Amino acid sequence: MNPVPNNQALTRASDPPWLALPREIVDVLRPMMPGIVEAIIATVPQTVPAYARPIEGRFGRGLRSGVAVALDRFLQLPGTRLPALSEENRQLVAGLGSGEFRQGRSMDALLSAYRMGARVTFRELSRISLEQNLGLSVVVNLGESILAYIDELSAVSAEAYAFERSERAGAVERRRTELLELLLHGQADEAALRQAASMADWVLPARLAVVTLPLDRADGLRLQLGPGALVVERETDVVALVPARQSKAVQDHLEKALRGRSASVGPAGGWQQVPESLRLAVLAAAVMPSRENPDDPPVWAHDHLDQIILGIEPTAVAELAQRRLAPLQRLRPAQREKLARTLLSWLRHWGQRASMAAELGIHVQTVGYRVAQLRELFGTELEDPQARFELELVLHAGRR
Repeated sequence: MNPVPNNQALTRASDPPWLALPREIVDVLRPMMPGIVEAIIATVPQTVPAYARPIEGRFGRGLRSGVAVALDRFLQLPGTRLPALSEENRQLVAGLGSGEFRQGRSMDALLSAYRMGARVTFRELSRISLEQNLGLSVVVNLGESILAYIDELSAVSAEAYAFERSERAGAVERRRTELLELLLHGQADEAALRQAASMADWVLPARLAVVTLPLDRADGLRLQLGPGALVVERETDVVALVPARQSKAVQDHLEKALRGRSASVGPAGGWQQVPESLRLAVLAAAVMPSRENPDDPPVWAHDHLDQIILGIEPTAVAELAQRRLAPLQRLRPAQREKLARTLLSWLRHWGQRASMAAELGIHVQTVGYRVAQLRELFGTELEDPQARFELELVLHAGRR
């Protein structure tokens, strides 16, 4: 058989390597494809441990179909400038990558299978090309084309795998934030909490404690606290819920993670006590002297309950209200009342505008307008934990 002429259309470096292959090669190779499919199916499970299973049932059908579709697409490429994958093929290959994540495997298995499939394909196609006297240049171009094709398959699958992993992480993070909100506000019964914890891939510990710290001291906090902690960033601070096993080693680990972060830790207790742990953690942060140095340990609220009580002496509330709420005194009574209710809601909901809008019965944009007014009136006081605590204290006292 005479050698198939080489395609001379490859004129630009950006052109795909399969443009250099002659179209006639497709007629030579197509009858060989069923045998190549079977060779790949026989080889991959033997060389990739993750796929070492009987080639039958759904797995066998999926593997055979995937290999056949990939090879069929490859045969559409010689002598063309077509992209490696059509839109339909791209979706199928992406599905393989996202499927690997959902099956709990790393990308290593699929990439190994691609590489092994490429080796088998090149071995068989180069053998056929030589037997048919197609010429050495055709064999070289076949090798380059197969490598480029497999690189594209690998890239598309890896991107889909990463996207699936990111989506899963984002969904879990959202569910964990929702779970933390339920616990902090005491808004659910045990059955609902356990269901929410299951959906958030989190085991509800027997004992928990709340940690609060400034937002600017939270770098690396999630990593140091570990996967057992729930962490949410609020407008000016961070709240974390940590398992509180009665172990000195556990407490030492938590203290090390929080050292130098100006953190405050509420008393430990069951999930029903989480709102109280938060309240006492916030009180402790406001009452106790600031701990700003890198070596300063966190404030443990249970060690300072007497100082917390003294810090909120009722007889001082009126004087504190006069001082803290002075910016509102210049307003008309109706406006003063409106902004006082908005400020209390802002403090209670940590600046989350959707929750504030629902509580106040106003539009989210109206919440934003009022918060802007409050920031203009109170300035940097709204960024000060001590000032926020005292504002919430006097505003609550005024509502009793």
